[in-house]
Parts: sequence; C-alpha cells; structure tokens
Amino acid sequence: MTATWFVTGTSRGLGLELVQQLLARGENVAATTRSADRLHTALAGTDTTRLLPLTVDLADENQVSAAVHRTLDRFGSIDAVVNNAGYGYLAAVEEVPDRDARQMFDIQLFGAWNVLRATLPHLRARRRGHIVNISSVLGLTTVPGWGLYSAGKFALEGLTEALAGEVAEHGIRVTLVEPGYFRTDFLTTDSLALPTATADGYESIRDMTQQHLAMPGTQLGDPVRGAAAIIALVERGDGPLRQLLGSDALAYAAAKVEALQADIEASWELALSTDHS
Repeated sequence: MTATWFVTGTSRGLGLELVQQLLARGENVAATTRSADRLHTALAGTDTTRLLPLTVDLADENQVSAAVHRTLDRFGSIDAVVNNAGYGYLAAVEEVPDRDARQMFDIQLFGAWNVLRATLPHLRARRRGHIVNISSVLGLTTVPGWGLYSAGKFALEGLTEALAGEVAEHGIRVTLVEPGYFRTDFLTTDSLALPTATADGYESIRDMTQQHLAMPGTQLGDPVRGAAAIIALVERGDGPLRQLLGSDALAYAAAKVEALQADIEASWELALSTDHS
C-alpha cells in the first residue's frame, strides 16, 4: 500500500535524496523546506504527482501544525515522520554567539519537537507509524570545534530515547539515525555555518575548518545508499533505536563506548563512596 511520509529539510543532501527515492517508489511525500522554489529546482525531471511541498519555518509551531493539517487533508494519513532539517556549525565554544546557539537549537531540537507535537496525536490515534530523527555520530560523541552542533544533537538524542519508551505501547516505532560523513553539501559554505568573529588560541580549530571545507567529494558515505537504508529501516520496523550509518560512524561510536567504559571504571570507587552509609 502507498505510504505517506512527512519529511523535513528536503531541498538538499540526504533529505532531498530521500524524497527522490520515495517519489520514485510511488509513495506520498509531504516535504518541508524553507524554499519551495529550491526544492522544485532540485526535483527537476522527477514525477512530483505525489509530492506536497511545504514552505515552513520549523521554529514556528503554528506553521508546523498547519503543514501537518495540510498533509492530512491531502493524503488522509501520515505513516512515517522524518526529522531531517539541520546544518553544521564549526567553532570553539567560546566563539559561538548567543544568537547562533539559539538558532541552532530552534532547528535541531525545537523544530523537531514542534513536528513531534503536531504528528503524534494522529499516530497515536492510528496506533501505528514510525518516527525517524536524523541525528549524527556527533550526537553520540564529539570533537573540539563541534560543540554547538553536538549540543543540539545530544539534546535530540535524549528527547528521542525518552520518546521511544513513551510511544512504544501505542504501536509507534522510533529510530535515531546517526550518520558519519556523507558525500553531500553539508560541509560547504551553503550548509556549514562559521562564527562571525574568532578568538585567539584556537589555531587547531581553524585548521580543522579548512580541512572540512576541503573535504566535499571525499566523504565515505553514499547519500543514495544512506536514504535507501532509512527507507529499509521504516519498511522493516525492527531495527535498533540507534542506527549508525557509515564505517566512520562505527569507528567513532566504538571509540566512545571504550572511553565511556574507561570512565565508569575510573569512577567506581568514588561513586560508591557518595551513598549513605
């Protein structure tokens, strides 16, 4: 049967590839974007009969709610929700202005939360559906320079893990997707934000920034295969809560587990000493 997908952040990268594959399969797709014109241009030559493009500011709860209502009016139901919208930000923690920090959380956390609040009543009423929140391996671990980006993704992971436990009894599946570096425009100046002012003493982060800006075209991850993997996860409905994508993501995650285990062991004696006698 034809399924209806509600997908955010669809005008480029993994979100665009996901929309293209879903339309090619004959699925219904409600695709949110900040620019419907850019989405139409990106989908030139694609059969968009089953596409509902939605220009939405995800930080605006009323706009998100209206978009979900339009989707239900057009297609009658929603089967899968993919919170994909986001962008990168590379800077030292000290260099991030308050405005930039709040804008990042508006998209990566509060935007996703708005989508969840708007779609969950429908999914609960149907007692079925699948929510996919696109995180990153940098939502599981982090490195210097990615503090703001990781802060947003860490928050999304905490929200998603709690959500999965809350909605399981309602027949709703929840998946966190944690990609590594994929060969999209994520590391171009169109998608990677940089601080307007930098501080002395962070030369290593300046070097990292240049390395990342030179990386496009060399990333290990294939967005075609990545989007296909997400579709397969939803179709099967039996995957793990956290699904890593990419061999680099696996390596980062394995190193995180090893470091966490070392911290637990190093904390053991002092942790036990803080209990009441």
